[in-house]
Amino acid sequence: MALFEIRDLSFFYPESEKPALHGINFSITQGEFLVICGKSGCGKTTLLKHFKTVMTPYGVRTGEIYFEGQLLEKVSQRQQASDIGYVLQSPDNQIVTDKVWHELAFGVENLGYDQQTIRLRVAEMASYFGIQNWFSKRVEELSGGQKQILNLASVMAMQPKVLVLDEPTSQLDPIAASDFLATIQKINTELGTTIILIEHRLEEVFPMADKVLVLEDGGQLMFDSPRKVGPALADNDLFLAMPSPVQIYNGSGQEGTCPLTVCEGRNWLEQHYKKKQTETPQKKDNIKKKHVKKQEEKETIIDAKELWFRYEKTGQDVVKDLSFRVKKGELFCILGGNGTGKTTTLSLLSGIRKPYRGKIFLEGKDIRKIKDKEMFRHFMGVLPQNPQSLFVTDSVLGELEEMAADLQAGKTEKEQKIQQVIQDTQIGHLLKMHPYDLSGGEQQRAALAKVLLLEPQILLLDEPTKGLDGFYKKKLAEIFAGLKKRGTTILMVSHDIEFCAAYGDTCAMFFNGSIVTSKKARDFFTGNSFYTTAANRMARNIFPDAVTVKDVIERCRTVRQQG
Repeated sequence: MALFEIRDLSFFYPESEKPALHGINFSITQGEFLVICGKSGCGKTTLLKHFKTVMTPYGVRTGEIYFEGQLLEKVSQRQQASDIGYVLQSPDNQIVTDKVWHELAFGVENLGYDQQTIRLRVAEMASYFGIQNWFSKRVEELSGGQKQILNLASVMAMQPKVLVLDEPTSQLDPIAASDFLATIQKINTELGTTIILIEHRLEEVFPMADKVLVLEDGGQLMFDSPRKVGPALADNDLFLAMPSPVQIYNGSGQEGTCPLTVCEGRNWLEQHYKKKQTETPQKKDNIKKKHVKKQEEKETIIDAKELWFRYEKTGQDVVKDLSFRVKKGELFCILGGNGTGKTTTLSLLSGIRKPYRGKIFLEGKDIRKIKDKEMFRHFMGVLPQNPQSLFVTDSVLGELEEMAADLQAGKTEKEQKIQQVIQDTQIGHLLKMHPYDLSGGEQQRAALAKVLLLEPQILLLDEPTKGLDGFYKKKLAEIFAGLKKRGTTILMVSHDIEFCAAYGDTCAMFFNGSIVTSKKARDFFTGNSFYTTAANRMARNIFPDAVTVKDVIERCRTVRQQG
């Protein structure tokens, strides 16, 4: 018997002419691992909310959902709370108590278990998830990765039969995300818990899956094993979200069996391609020298000198002796773990917070001498990590009009600027919607559109690719390229290694409150074990200098042509 069975599910949000979901039909058996993927706004989160009646959004639904052979709406709330665990995208949105051990006990207490059972469940989960060292801490002291592990442990304390997760790693750094996903796989294989997971980062979760459900415009495009789904999407925009081994396999000629993991991909390359030097050392040196010379000619637009910052006078320093420079017109990417001080650094550069030691110069001018009106009118734009903090009206169009009202331009020119950012960010179909009703990726695009209306010379972005699918990431890169041509400087904090490797000019590693190294993107990612791309890990034994999927495909094609 199926654990979940979905029969002809369709759903309309209020006052919406287009269905958010239509014609969804599939079933999940006990112990299966299901990954749901698709473009931003295709209906993934809406579908996930239908797996638990208290989460179901308001609107008109047709079709049926069965849980263990019984209509879901007839399953008691207590049983749903116990059997269907839910982990949200944002860790902070799910935590409801003040201390770690309180949070672990909260769900079990609400199910009415006795004290002895509660203590046993809490102890078991704390041990299983490695929470002992921060068991007594206050939750606000935890990093993003720790908070998400805590959410997961709190849900698992209720011993659910199925675990539903909505992009749980979107705010985690690569190492924390990898650890979290490994824990999910362990829960699936060792406890037999059914997993239903939405994720844009498919490199790791795709190989874990038994089945993959692909949604497109609210409809069911595919429902099959990952090894079949990957190559079958080759002619679809969604293929850009597929794991690097799948993309390389398809782009280089589809010989043999399609690899899913880095290990499989490495073995596949060893079997089908031989290491050949396709570029002489002299040619590489010349390219590097030309690039360095060109870079030196650019003027410095951001110059941070020996910055120190702490949130409380008696607290620990969050930013420590930080110095770096950003050249005009470049895309400068800052990577690093959660809680190392990256977001705090952005707040210093924007003037929101002030360092207690050190200086910041923007275009050669001390930031302390730049007035707010001068700073945020055609000079600096800031996209925060939480895009909702920018929304103040009840429609996406209202957000754009509110921002445009401050522009020094005529009515016609303002309308033209609004239409241009709408086109660039592809949000034309979202204009009438309330910003809070959008998916995470759609909110990101709407917030970016609002910031772009300022036409800033410096753009500070905190996790701009969070919640975005592979197709729109490529579109975002095109927007960035257009901005750079106009002389706009972009500094972004990101956990998205693949995006930074493909499109960044300079990449920097942030650790313990400061930048420990910064290099050109290709040099930065070559040779790293964790902070590098899946394509580089897959091909480093054969093509050591290949960093992106495109690099590996080009090398493979060259080898084939030569031999």
